[in-house]
Amino acid sequence: MVATWDLPPNPYWENLEARRQRKSLAIAILLFVLTLISTLAVGAQYASSYASGQSPDFEQIFSTYGTLLAHPQYLLAGIPFAFTLIGILLAHELGHFFACRYYGISASYPYFLPAPTLIGTLGAFIRIRSPIYNRKALFDVGLAGPVVGFLFAVPALAIAILYSKVVPFSAAHGPTVFGQPLVMRLLVAVLRPGVMRQDLLLHPVGRAAWVGLFATALNLLPGGQLDGGHILYSVASKYHKKITLAVALILIPLGIFFYPGWILWAVLLLAIGFRHPPLLNRWELLDGARLVWAGVAVFIFILCFMPMPVMIR
Repeated sequence: MVATWDLPPNPYWENLEARRQRKSLAIAILLFVLTLISTLAVGAQYASSYASGQSPDFEQIFSTYGTLLAHPQYLLAGIPFAFTLIGILLAHELGHFFACRYYGISASYPYFLPAPTLIGTLGAFIRIRSPIYNRKALFDVGLAGPVVGFLFAVPALAIAILYSKVVPFSAAHGPTVFGQPLVMRLLVAVLRPGVMRQDLLLHPVGRAAWVGLFATALNLLPGGQLDGGHILYSVASKYHKKITLAVALILIPLGIFFYPGWILWAVLLLAIGFRHPPLLNRWELLDGARLVWAGVAVFIFILCFMPMPVMIR
């Protein structure tokens, strides 16, 4: 038996890890720049709609891409939305990233996914390359992202609500109707008393915060290898498969009656959600403080979840 600190360093593996980190950083920067452009384009459309006192139109977002590419200066109007959204998503992923660093878990830099969608992106993620040792590490890595993202999104939403316009029925009768999570309803009641929610035309910064809250709810779904699935596995691994199945079955009627996108999430959970990477030490139990934080994660999920996030007329 030889202690690890008595072994000579291995330049091959050290150089391999260094090359891997450089490649990961280059890919992350490229995807970040492309996502910045796509979110600026969407943010410019949100800013135009907000200035005219109208709810964003999904069809106009796609039709204006050519104009924005021909006149890049118009992209500057999308800075409030794009910077807020990227900041919230980056905070979420850096929460995971630094939790991995704390426990010595190898993880990639945050990767953004640019896409011509209603929000200009498909989100962001990090890739965990090494096994997770115990329940505490898994719990902390899974919890850090949603909590940090939530703490960034709520102040942005509160500021946006304070400065949003009051336009009668703008939030309920536009071409694109966005759902209102519980935390948003509470903030409107406290910060804009007397203003009906359907009359509040949300500022683009608030729309970016709304995306951050929706992403938090998706990640906290208790199943599969989502953040909520990691938390569930670390708290009660023997119930992980059963709860994942139950969540998928609940999402199906929600997809039929409220938002078709839930069916896709149900399929993903049923297809890949039952398998969770095993822990190297699965016998060590969580302490009481982390069980309290698990309750906090459930509370955040309730505040952010929406049965019907988006409805396009």
